[in-house]
Amino acid sequence: MAETRLLRIGEFSTLTRLSVRMLRHYDAHGVLSPASIDEFTGYRFYAPDQVADALLIRQLRDVGFSVSAIAALLPLRREPELLRRALVVQREHLVTEARAAELRLARIDQLISITQGRTIMAELTTTIHPAHRVVALRTIIPTYQDEGQAWDQLMTEVMNQHLPLADGPCGATFHDPEYKEVDVDVEVWVAVQPDATATAPLTTCDVPEQRVAVALVKGPYDLIGAAVDELGTHLDAEGLTIAGPMYNRYLVGPAQTDDPAQYVTEVCIPVS
Repeated sequence: MAETRLLRIGEFSTLTRLSVRMLRHYDAHGVLSPASIDEFTGYRFYAPDQVADALLIRQLRDVGFSVSAIAALLPLRREPELLRRALVVQREHLVTEARAAELRLARIDQLISITQGRTIMAELTTTIHPAHRVVALRTIIPTYQDEGQAWDQLMTEVMNQHLPLADGPCGATFHDPEYKEVDVDVEVWVAVQPDATATAPLTTCDVPEQRVAVALVKGPYDLIGAAVDELGTHLDAEGLTIAGPMYNRYLVGPAQTDDPAQYVTEVCIPVS
């Protein structure tokens, strides 16, 4: 049987599209070591069957795995189900990072608008919201970004209890007396017909007519923070007093569009 020809590091680099520098780096970290090193010249040689490992290393690197993670995952090349699970976890991590990046972009756009003398709000008004009946779910969520968890639970219960919805608004009321970054006390609610009555864990509430200061937000939910700031300035300018917890009314949201730029939200503060 003919002896397998080893590949010089330059040849191996060409085949795998990993630079010589990175091959040395992976060797130093125990990820992929040469099959042989000439003891006199120090030349590094790789076996042809190491090409597959090198290709997987490059693919894992390109989707964001660290060197230490690649070292742990490389042996799973022959365990496809375990490798698939690791890739699914990494995908979820990348989705979370992408969402965070979208929020940072929205904040940058917001700051650019402020530096150019433009306000975020399309409209600041004081109006009367008519009385209506809602069914609600009050719960503690990890952060404001986790409000969707409460909505999933609410709508599941609404469907299971066969509650008749009305054409009125849906929204979320925030009961914490101060801003909190974690463990947010939120109550999500939807308008229902006047004869609708919910059972636990939902509650039924007849919301009275109330006077509210409203900031209309057009765009992603990340703009709501700026809306609250401007609404506070509006209250001061108009001599209004806060008379209840802040709530959002979601006029256009994920149920109507996949584009956060198209969201329309009313940020509302009851006033007297």
